[in-house]
Amino acid sequence: MSGVAHNGELLVVEDLVKHFPVRKGVFSRTVGAVRAVDGVSFAIPRGKTLSLVGESGSGKTTCGRAILRLIEPTSGVVRFDGVDVTALRRRELREIRKRMQIIFQDPYGSLNPRMTVYSMLSEILRVHRLGPRGKRRDRVIELLELVGLPPEAADRYPHEFSGGQRQRLGVARALAVEPDLIVADEPVSALDVSIQAQILNLMEDLQNKFNLTYLFIGHDLSVIRHISDYVAVMYLGRIVEYGTTEDIFERTVHPYTRALLSAVPVPDPDAKDERIVLKGDVPSPLRPPTGCHFHPRCPDALPACGQKEQVLTNVGGCHTAACHVHAPVPEIAQKS
Repeated sequence: MSGVAHNGELLVVEDLVKHFPVRKGVFSRTVGAVRAVDGVSFAIPRGKTLSLVGESGSGKTTCGRAILRLIEPTSGVVRFDGVDVTALRRRELREIRKRMQIIFQDPYGSLNPRMTVYSMLSEILRVHRLGPRGKRRDRVIELLELVGLPPEAADRYPHEFSGGQRQRLGVARALAVEPDLIVADEPVSALDVSIQAQILNLMEDLQNKFNLTYLFIGHDLSVIRHISDYVAVMYLGRIVEYGTTEDIFERTVHPYTRALLSAVPVPDPDAKDERIVLKGDVPSPLRPPTGCHFHPRCPDALPACGQKEQVLTNVGGCHTAACHVHAPVPEIAQKS
């Protein structure tokens, strides 16, 4: 696997690709493909949090859903606790999904408005045959208490809760099957700032209590810095920089990462505004640029950036970056 490796990984993703075919004409001929995820590799150690960050359209959510096979990947390998998820049949996938769950971005849209909380959570227990039927209400109450909701919430409908409470229900639903991995798809982006902090603290408490592993998808870098152990920066379907949270925020290498960090508001009114404004728009994933996908917008681009595809290069420890200027591939590696 290129780029990233740790000891004790729960999730290992190798060269994951998801292309959506574009069809035209009466016979629906394939005329191209939207390269939503274009060769992504990373690993998450057990009990840690890896965050995928990038602009809208960078492929973060598609990557998360392809890992869980909510959408089928075009190619690549996803190993969960040593098992190749991409090779599993439906029945085998159903069994392993008890250990792989997702929290969606929209806490209201992901809940069935016609079902009470008890009905939703007990249905999960019934489908996965978890616990005796007579103990399901006790288990539902236990789940609600874990996420900070009162027992009487079990008999209420989703519309009777606030946004933050609904997201707590989303967390409870993910916890119902006692998973090892949770993909959190921008779980706090639709919430007020004060509520965001509560949900993030809840997720951290649950992680410490149950040794959960998170793949956290987001674009708010202040949130990413708070919750992450590792960060992978995505641009146009590819990872352009990866490292520990300290690597990404304190030892930034890639120009795209620097631009993202420069957009984070600074609470000091006397601080100098050093915002890096990128030129142009994000290219279409239907026809991505040649070479480094970022080179048309990069302030440091060289002629070689548009000609040679850059690979993730180690810049110290587990910190890697894909940049011809700031992380050039050693000549020995190029010749091999």
